[in-house]
Amino acid sequence: MNITAGQVKDLREKTGAGMLDCKKALEECNGDIDKSIDYLREKGITKAAKKQDRIAAEGLSNIYVNGNKAIIIEINSETDFVAKNIEFKELVEKLSKVILDGESNDVDSALNIDVEGTKVSDIIAQAIAKIGEKISLRRFSLVKKTDDQTFGAYIHMGGKISSLVVINNASEEIAKDIAMQAAAMRPLYATIEEISAEDIEHEKSVIKEQIINEGKKTDFIDKIIDGRINKFYEDTVLLEQAFIKESSQKVKDYLSMNNCSLKSMIRYEVGEGMEKRSDNFAEEVMGQIK
Repeated sequence: MNITAGQVKDLREKTGAGMLDCKKALEECNGDIDKSIDYLREKGITKAAKKQDRIAAEGLSNIYVNGNKAIIIEINSETDFVAKNIEFKELVEKLSKVILDGESNDVDSALNIDVEGTKVSDIIAQAIAKIGEKISLRRFSLVKKTDDQTFGAYIHMGGKISSLVVINNASEEIAKDIAMQAAAMRPLYATIEEISAEDIEHEKSVIKEQIINEGKKTDFIDKIIDGRINKFYEDTVLLEQAFIKESSQKVKDYLSMNNCSLKSMIRYEVGEGMEKRSDNFAEEVMGQIK
């Protein structure tokens, strides 16, 4: 199969593996990106757990809280230069408030919210005309809490990463600690229970191949798998992670010690799961491979 430079570049960005390793993986997997990621992991070349790990678009995420309601939102631009523009930042703030107040359930309905006679879609169109770059409302989540629950909100790198948590019976300081943890440590899940049986079995199959490729004795394979699955939980599950302010504690222990519990977590990283625009780097990559 003819592997293109663009495919190699895509896999390299998603895994951090070398160009030649990426090319070989794609050839072995007939160009399938997901299978190639697993192939590289099984060979011990990369530890990438999810293809969404790489940032591949520009823009900002934001959190706006109003009483017992909050919104976490992502709005994309074509370049980081525009994302830093004051007009773009003001647009993100405005749309955060408008969509929270409108309580829309999805992007399509949010785009149709009327703001003093102008739809949100038209507000975005006006911004595009003024700024001169494509702007899009990618996603948002509306979150509600009760009076005995607390929002924890943390915005990192000026809006490149945002995390919003809801904690039962917590102070604002504790809730912010957990939101900061989610932003910094990149958990994929809030709790182990959130992980589907299919995802766990997939992870076990990848680990099994890793063990075989490492030449370890098959007599101990089940025990090794159990150990690495636990490590997978510690890396990817918020409650199972080491607490950033006290690494000897897990997050769940910190919450338990303070008589708190986690209700929910949402984390946005701008551009995750999206593709970057093509550029001449692809041609340079193929030139090096040849």
